[in-house]
Amino acid sequence: MIRINDIVEEVLKYNPQADVEMLQKAYIFSAQAHKGQVRLSGEPYLIHPLEVAYTLTKMNLDIPSIISGLLHDTVEDSYVSKEEIEGHFGKEIADLVDGVTKISKIALKPSEDSRVENFRKMLLAMSKDIRVILIKLADRYHNMLTLNFLTSDKQVAIARETLDIYAPLAHRLGIEWLKGELEDIAFKYLNPTEYRKITEKLAKTKKERESYINEVKELIKDKFEQFHLKMEVSGRAKRIFSIFKKMVQEELNIDDIYDLIAFRVIVDGVKDCYLALGIIHASFKPIPGKFTDYIALPKANMYKSLHTKVMGPHGEKIEIQIRTHEMHRLAEEGIAAHWKYKEGKVFDPKEDRVFAWLRRIIESQQELKDNKEFMEVFKIDLFPDDIYVFTPRGDVKELPKGATPVDFAYAIHSDLGHKCIGAKVNGKLVPLRHVLQSGDAIEIQTNPSHKPSKDWLGFVVTSKAKTKIRQWIKAEQRERSIELGKALIEKELSKHDLSFSKMLKGGDLLSVAKEFSFETVDDLFAGVGYGLYTPLHVLGKYIPETEKPTKLQKIISTIRKRKDTSIRIEGVDGVVVRFAKCCNPIPGDKILGFITRGRGLAVHSSDCPNVLTYDDQRKVPVSWELNKEYAYPVRIKVLGDDKKGLLSEISTVMSTHKANILSAQAMTYPDKSAAGIYEIEIGHMSQLQKIIKSLEKIKGIRSVERVRGNA
Repeated sequence: MIRINDIVEEVLKYNPQADVEMLQKAYIFSAQAHKGQVRLSGEPYLIHPLEVAYTLTKMNLDIPSIISGLLHDTVEDSYVSKEEIEGHFGKEIADLVDGVTKISKIALKPSEDSRVENFRKMLLAMSKDIRVILIKLADRYHNMLTLNFLTSDKQVAIARETLDIYAPLAHRLGIEWLKGELEDIAFKYLNPTEYRKITEKLAKTKKERESYINEVKELIKDKFEQFHLKMEVSGRAKRIFSIFKKMVQEELNIDDIYDLIAFRVIVDGVKDCYLALGIIHASFKPIPGKFTDYIALPKANMYKSLHTKVMGPHGEKIEIQIRTHEMHRLAEEGIAAHWKYKEGKVFDPKEDRVFAWLRRIIESQQELKDNKEFMEVFKIDLFPDDIYVFTPRGDVKELPKGATPVDFAYAIHSDLGHKCIGAKVNGKLVPLRHVLQSGDAIEIQTNPSHKPSKDWLGFVVTSKAKTKIRQWIKAEQRERSIELGKALIEKELSKHDLSFSKMLKGGDLLSVAKEFSFETVDDLFAGVGYGLYTPLHVLGKYIPETEKPTKLQKIISTIRKRKDTSIRIEGVDGVVVRFAKCCNPIPGDKILGFITRGRGLAVHSSDCPNVLTYDDQRKVPVSWELNKEYAYPVRIKVLGDDKKGLLSEISTVMSTHKANILSAQAMTYPDKSAAGIYEIEIGHMSQLQKIIKSLEKIKGIRSVERVRGNA
């Protein structure tokens, strides 16, 4: 429990000349005003203003602010008037308390217009003195810490408002520790399941994490000592809500996130920051594209630091922030570090940059009478890490940085995204991959017959756009496969005087589908269309063995023999398999299957260049199954001297290693060299390797290599 002595002690640490007598007076006044009052927790009400005042000392605020924290609820929750506070503590403190009171009287209302009006009132209070919102943030922080004593409905409502408004405000004011606290507590009530999972994971790995932090700290210290650079280093686990956002953005679960720890290096000067960065990058392998210079380009809230990600001592990713002591103070205290009200401090007009965004909001709220327009401006300034763009009708849409017109189209409606063929940004035609900026007005051009392109997945950034494009591609491929499979089955049935429509209506095809473990007839058609099964497979399931004509029986028998290959396909049986001629895989090669349209499964080497261009959804895991002997064609190129008897020696090697020569091509060149392309049959990669080694030992042979495809 916080006591007034704790508050006085903290104030004197950063302001030894503070008027502590006035603080004591405010404490006694607050204690008398709240005498007999209790909170929902059953604790004396006085605990709350003491906690608020103590939080304000963590921001290093001035005496009027801390006194206002002690008195902030006296007007609203007791018999005290604003005039009485002014009489005891002066107009400055009375105005601060009055400003906080006005914000506190804003009721939580569900409608959007009511919420906008609430924000307007809050900004009006801030416009007179920004300390009002700092006191309100401290008030909200302690209320969040005691949220468990409210009903679940109120918990969710207050947590949502905190996450939507108060946490971003703390961020915009540069008070990162407070922003993080508010986010974590709000997250606890808005998504308790995920909150529990993450906290349990962090608890389980606490000892391991602390040991790792100490290990990395010592490594960093050793490196800096070699360069005689004075520094301080610390490490900490990332915040719970920050971890959750990373899980959502990168579609990971908690076990897949390895960079849960961030390290901070503090040095004396700006020049030392860049020297420290060089030492870090020389000591640990930097991760490309993961360095940000917030010193040269500070954030909107004037935050400065160098951020980099590197590979740690055990191959894991770690984040390191590098800053000066002054930058660290700014990051911790935020706007309070620029404080123009701080006793004895001369205000520097350059610091007005910190307040520029607030002035813009205040001017907007005075000029814009329409709530919707006001909220557009409010959000653009409050959430600088997102962008806000406008529809042709003037509605605002929130998108992440890097968003394109395609992201915008899908944000409006899935159908608009599917039919998007072009876009105008601020009246000018732009490519679909154009990166949007806040304030852009976008007009999407469509064509009713247009369809999404798979290439869009390379530049869209929103999860909605990516999901909708993938869903459409998958559905489109399925539709085409259904039509193709249906046509192939119908054609095959007609060859044998079987009625496709009769089998479909009578349920015979559904029975066949069930035989293949398909749920519907369309699933069966799609399977045939993709090439997983042939029409003859379908026919074989429909016609009993005793009733099959001799010719048909032979055809089906041939098909069935084809599945007896050296390839095992996970979860699938009876598939037509062929080996791709572009890479000619043989046992010993790493392989991958690819479903082709109407031609079964093509087996490629995993490193085949063609595989990289194929649709991932049609790739199938396959493996070699060598319980029987098979012969595989492979081509080798032999380069050597043009001499008599060379072909005979090559043939002898092939025969010795039991490889059958299928074909041979020989060429001679003016430099008295000769080359031969030999197609041979082998059973395994080891056999091929032995043949190549034996050929290389022949006198006059310069090189022997395996030939892929038709090269």
